[in-house]
Amino acid sequence: TQISPKEGWQVYSSAQDPDGRCICTVVAPEQNLCSRDAKSRQLRQLLEKVQNMSQSIEVLNLRTQRDFQYVLKMETQMKGLKAKFRQIEDDRKTLMTKHFQELKEKMDELLPLIPVLEQYKTDAKLITQFKEEIRNLSTVLTGIQEEIGAYDYDELHQRVLSLETRLRDCMKKLTCGKLMKITGPITVKISGTRFGAWMTDPLASEKNNRVWYMDSYTNNKIVREYKSIADFVSGAESRTYNLPFKWAGTNHVVYNGSLYFNKYQSNIIIKYSFDTGRVLAQRSLEYAGFHNVYPYTWGGFSDIDLMADEIGLWAVYATNQNAGNIVISQLNQDTLEVLKSWSTGYPKRSAGESFMICGTLYVTNSHLTGAKVYYSYSTKTSTYEYTDIPFHNQYFHISMLDYNARDRALYAWNNGHQVLFNVTLFHVIKTEDDT
Repeated sequence: TQISPKEGWQVYSSAQDPDGRCICTVVAPEQNLCSRDAKSRQLRQLLEKVQNMSQSIEVLNLRTQRDFQYVLKMETQMKGLKAKFRQIEDDRKTLMTKHFQELKEKMDELLPLIPVLEQYKTDAKLITQFKEEIRNLSTVLTGIQEEIGAYDYDELHQRVLSLETRLRDCMKKLTCGKLMKITGPITVKISGTRFGAWMTDPLASEKNNRVWYMDSYTNNKIVREYKSIADFVSGAESRTYNLPFKWAGTNHVVYNGSLYFNKYQSNIIIKYSFDTGRVLAQRSLEYAGFHNVYPYTWGGFSDIDLMADEIGLWAVYATNQNAGNIVISQLNQDTLEVLKSWSTGYPKRSAGESFMICGTLYVTNSHLTGAKVYYSYSTKTSTYEYTDIPFHNQYFHISMLDYNARDRALYAWNNGHQVLFNVTLFHVIKTEDDT
């Protein structure tokens, strides 16, 4: 195609050389044209475009050469990988067997860790709970500390000592009280047969909390000792005593370090020392019925009931001379001699268990579900009255019920359960004017 030179610079043809580079043929305008006319400007613009295109083509050429080398390199690597894959394919079964065995061995090593990890999970939960409890406790302690911080420590200490002194003085002024209420029971332990006895010593010191345990109401001579209520609950015996005689009934008492019990098939009372392991005294309780002649309603050779209160040692029984009605006798704790007796008009066979508080005998119908104290006899005034003080016979059969003056509580054996009842007494406070 022919292009007029007057039309300015134009691309006439284009091609590639053997190396792949672009070749352009350009027709130049006439030389006598003014350099500032429109065609001159067009020429400059076209020249700039050609230069830009040449630079871009050169850059593209360099990039293409580099990519080509990269492709050649990749081709070599691909061939190597193909050879490796072929080798892996050939050895696949061998490798899989080997790897499987290695994995199995690792699993066998890890299996023992599973219970450990489970324990860690449990421990982690416990730690979380502990943290929460400590956080709560810290909050409470912080509150208490803030409250205590308002007072001087020495001042608080003096207040506590003063209060303790006043309470002790008040307790010294308490005279013997009258039974008003029985609450509970608190179940301490479940053990033994349906019938038995357990007790502590009301004259023991505050640090001495030994418990004695005598199972069954007959045909037994073994007394078990425990150092504390906690040991009794856990079954940790500290000592066992083999008495020289079998006992009758369940109405024994420990008083001032000695055991008082009714000798089997007799009306003889035995005083046995735990410290020496010997019988210190024995005496026949004159005219007292024995061996189920005058028992409590439930039977069990409960003819003679030995008990202690704030005043001393007592025996409750019945005689033919008193027509089978209850007799109360105060005993000398050393010689077992009867110091004084009171004859009541209440038939012993109609009574449930009974106990003494401050010289007053309280008779129950403890063999019934709706148990209550319904009769009392005061040795101070030699008078009786009918009462109505209910208590909960939780396990339906009480075969032993004794008051402990130190603990201000009733110890009971309730159908194989060792329980405690709390008592509420009406007290008279002595004043400085009292003589």
